[in-house]
Amino acid sequence: MIQIYNTLTRKKEDFQPINPEQVTMYVCGPTVYNYIHIGNARSSVAFDTVRKYLEYRGYNVHYVSNFTDVDDKIIRAAKEQKMTPKELADYYIEAFKKDTGALNIKEACEHPRVVEHMDDIIAFIEDLIEKDYAYASRGDVYYRTRRFKKYGQLSDQSIDELEVGASQRTGVEQAKKEDPLDFALWKSAKPEEIFWESPWGQGRPGWHIECSVMATKHLGNTIDIHGGGQDLEFPHHENEIAQSEAKTDQTFANYWMHNGYVTVGEGGEKMSKSLGNFVTVHELIKQVDPEVIRFALSTTQYRRPIPFNEQTLQDAKTNLDKIRMSFQNLLFRSQSSVESLATDSENLATLATFEEKFQIEMDDDFNTANGITVVYEVVKWLNHYLEQAEVSTKVCLAVKELLQTWLHIFGIELVEEAGSLDEKVEALIAERNQARQDKNFARSDEIRDLLKEEGIVLEDTAQGTRWRRLND
Repeated sequence: MIQIYNTLTRKKEDFQPINPEQVTMYVCGPTVYNYIHIGNARSSVAFDTVRKYLEYRGYNVHYVSNFTDVDDKIIRAAKEQKMTPKELADYYIEAFKKDTGALNIKEACEHPRVVEHMDDIIAFIEDLIEKDYAYASRGDVYYRTRRFKKYGQLSDQSIDELEVGASQRTGVEQAKKEDPLDFALWKSAKPEEIFWESPWGQGRPGWHIECSVMATKHLGNTIDIHGGGQDLEFPHHENEIAQSEAKTDQTFANYWMHNGYVTVGEGGEKMSKSLGNFVTVHELIKQVDPEVIRFALSTTQYRRPIPFNEQTLQDAKTNLDKIRMSFQNLLFRSQSSVESLATDSENLATLATFEEKFQIEMDDDFNTANGITVVYEVVKWLNHYLEQAEVSTKVCLAVKELLQTWLHIFGIELVEEAGSLDEKVEALIAERNQARQDKNFARSDEIRDLLKEEGIVLEDTAQGTRWRRLND
């Protein structure tokens, strides 16, 4: 059975969806005022991997991820770029889809936008006011935080701890509140800002209310999984719970999942736009194979931080090259395979054991680090199998389907291309030659060893590097 670490309870729990055949899943999407950076992409990759594993395990996943397309940052960026907020949002939504598409992230079943749900947001706030969980104050509307008795449960904070921080805030907004802990559901419009008409005057919604409205509208009052980055745990997700459960009197989400940060530098600093230490996916995919980036992001267990540097990408490339090379070697040997061999039942049983092991590892809170280790074990087994004088069509087909299915979960598509093995070998030889010219002998030796593992022997001659297969 799949187990998920639930942030709300701070322990692993057996996964039991509301509908045994379908999983409802909501993941907080980007605020679309710039290209996404690798840290943003980590969340999209993590939950795409979770989604694909759930689908592999037989679930139909109704996956919803929003776009925040009205926000202070969007308004500011639009003004700087002499665009309307909608024009800016439209541009970066398309950029997001292209960049995540390059990383083989499956598009959400629905991508709701805030501006398309303004009537729903206003009606939601009106319900909270009617239930005395919210109040209007000089054009704004605030949520009465203390009235929700479970506030702070998700982030494991007491109301007293939160009060100390809130009491130190000052400013016009604080003066409008009954209590420093209260947070905005609706904000009155500033001069020359985009706005919508409401019962409380011209304004726009607060950030937190948006996800409560879109999640419940598209997935129902109670959803199976709610995901997002660790930085959203408080206050965003904490406030989502308070708003949603106050309105519906039902549990908002049964499982809360939060992915770890992408870190940079020796100190392991979180990558973020505010710190200016980010690398955008838009630029990086021009320099690095997008599948290498995806592999680097998806093969670390989602709750763990990922150090992002050249070594991380190089390690991912080396490991992915090994898988790709073995797969292409498999395709090559399959061309001369025999229909069946006496050892087929034994080998198919071995593959079944590998699959069982893969599921055990991945069922443990989507532990992709251990899951990919099983993939490496299969690749090692495959390399030995392909060294045989004869290979079976039945076994080759089984391992081909297994590798394609598993790698799809990690966002890697293993495809059959005519001549691709020879082309890959030649490309690696060219890379090795360049490494030798650059006196990067470690990489040169690494490529030689990689090819040797795949049954490719290199011969350095005065006329250049030649290669041959061990079974030629």
